[in-house]
Amino acid sequence: MFYDKIIKRLIDIILSGIGIIVLAIPMGVIAIIIKIEDPGKAIFKQKRVGIHKSHFMLWKFRSMKLSTPHDVPTHMLENPEQYLLKCGKFIRKYSLDELPQLFNIFTGKMSIIGPRPALWNQFDLIEERDKYGANDVRPGLTGWAQINGRDELEIPVKAKLDGEYASKESFLFDMKCFFGTFMKVFRHEGVVEGGTGQMNATKDDTRK
Repeated sequence: MFYDKIIKRLIDIILSGIGIIVLAIPMGVIAIIIKIEDPGKAIFKQKRVGIHKSHFMLWKFRSMKLSTPHDVPTHMLENPEQYLLKCGKFIRKYSLDELPQLFNIFTGKMSIIGPRPALWNQFDLIEERDKYGANDVRPGLTGWAQINGRDELEIPVKAKLDGEYASKESFLFDMKCFFGTFMKVFRHEGVVEGGTGQMNATKDDTRK
């Protein structure tokens, strides 16, 4: 697909390159704050699923303690709040933990817009995405599922939205996801600690 391979890739390189330069100092400050609260590496690498189910190492700012179990999705941790750094709640609330992924985008492992890359062992999500062809597009920093629920979505719903993105991928649709993300971040909607599928759980709670 010409748009995906040429135009979108060029946009990714330009925007991520600008982002890395402009945000270099803020990212340095975040790294220092993390290291002061919990000495150790401020950035961690995690094996994720890329295009065509290939694997790559995703970079994120560490928002949880070094003692947190590795390669375990947050929603599968028992009481994930106990592992969260004090600064971690803030950087997650405003998605600042995702900033190092600008380097993943610049090197071509990710795109700015696309399905969020699953953990290598999130087999249920990977299998669901296979049904809709969502594993055959480059994963993104943000995407259609993120502006339609993010952590609140059940896995089958999230996979279906990722598939909808894969089938509609275009410049205009990417712009819709891009600007929609800003609204979500500023309103800090859809972020639930330990949350995958919290939307239905919340609805159930309100019925009680």
